[in-house]
Amino acid sequence: QVHLVESGGGSVQAGESLRLSCIISGYGLDSYCLGWFRQTPGNDKEGVAAIDNDGITSYGESVKGRFTITLDKAKSTLYLQMNSLKPEDTAMYYCAADCTTAPQALSTPAAWRSVYWGQGTHVTVLS
Repeated sequence: QVHLVESGGGSVQAGESLRLSCIISGYGLDSYCLGWFRQTPGNDKEGVAAIDNDGITSYGESVKGRFTITLDKAKSTLYLQMNSLKPEDTAMYYCAADCTTAPQALSTPAAWRSVYWGQGTHVTVLS
């Protein structure tokens, strides 16, 4: 029943910004735990950011200080604001549900009850 749809990807120059969106349906937002992951060909998915209903956020080390995850409950939309983009950020980006708590969501499999993925949106950062 959970349906996630990402959008906002594209091609940008290094140093520029991009905001990704994930429209959520079939998932109660009174209690939530959501995240963003990214993947490049031949590699596993890398945790980028997570947020839960305790107001806690978690970020991957490579994006701390540059990316911000937020949830607009009224619009049922999860966002990932990406600033100061680098070529290394080039990847397919996916939003995901359902973790238990954000602090361990990016590195601990046990922090996830189930994993629902969106279809992904591709980001290319040119040097």
